[in-house]
Amino acid sequence: MPPPYGPASGPVPGVVLGSRSRSRWRIHRGDPPAAQARQVFENLRRCLGAAGATFDDVIKLTYFVTDMAHMPAIREARALHMPDDRLPAASAVQVVSLVRPEFLMEVEALAVVAE
Repeated sequence: MPPPYGPASGPVPGVVLGSRSRSRWRIHRGDPPAAQARQVFENLRRCLGAAGATFDDVIKLTYFVTDMAHMPAIREARALHMPDDRLPAASAVQVVSLVRPEFLMEVEALAVVAE
């Protein structure tokens, strides 16, 4: 393949993190989307930190939402952790449901961390 792509020379250091809005993270049935979004990004911050990473290391976010109407709440919560001028690539997918009915969203982050 032409530069900048080429054959893989081995595993690429990295970490994939996911953060569901779980009840163990203080998400309760009936919590509004804004509260769930803030908690999801706080969960991601903690997960990234445990892996030796920060939001600056995130190169891709994938949002799974039960209703696209939740995206403004997600963008607002994301802005507390990531400046608009340095956002990673992102995809949003609307799903019928998540693993528990009270979960309105799940955010998956792909971060690259140097060894």
